[in-house]
Amino acid sequence: MGHALVVEDDPEARTYIRLVLQKSGFKVTAVGSGEEAMDHFHREPLQVALLDVGLPGMNGFEVCKQMRACREDLAILMLTGRGEDSDKVSGLNLGADDYLVKPFEPTVLMARVHAVLRRCTRQSENLLVLTQGDLRAELLGMKAYKGGREVDLTPHEFILLTAFLRNPGRVLTRDWLRDAVWGKDHHGSAKAVDVLVCKLREKLEDDPAHPTHFRTEWGLGFVTG
Repeated sequence: MGHALVVEDDPEARTYIRLVLQKSGFKVTAVGSGEEAMDHFHREPLQVALLDVGLPGMNGFEVCKQMRACREDLAILMLTGRGEDSDKVSGLNLGADDYLVKPFEPTVLMARVHAVLRRCTRQSENLLVLTQGDLRAELLGMKAYKGGREVDLTPHEFILLTAFLRNPGRVLTRDWLRDAVWGKDHHGSAKAVDVLVCKLREKLEDDPAHPTHFRTEWGLGFVTG
């Protein structure tokens, strides 16, 4: 059925939603904060995100805004314990596909999830496909192509590629890329990013010594596009 991200700070509600989705065939990642949500968003091929509005720290509206800025094809369902029209309008204006007020029955939840997935699928024939020039990344199968030829990438190399393709023209620091590839709990040196970028250049650049896709911005990081 796909991969769903549940972002809910209440442990009982988080477990309830996770179990409902799993029983319907979804692979589920469940987290309790907006910061954790963005970490998984950058590292995993997601089809749908269920966002609680009242999260600690980065709230659900901000998470929705950041996710939508990176992914037009992601299905986003906002969850809240409040039925205020202003909250609904805010979420929809920031890019949410639908809004569901808690508490809700499992059948209602799954009906909404399937509805937003169908809507997003119709809106984009290239669902979960990232492209730039002659590069292509298919997120569901974790397959990478250059000029139509499949290129064998390790999982970390593929995650790094998608981080670049999702952020064309944006300078990405080594620390940001390290967190995107290995997660915020990784304590290794950011220099590991340099090694991974070199490997990606060797596999995807026409001339790795003079890269055009993954360029170095001296003193800042790397940029693509």
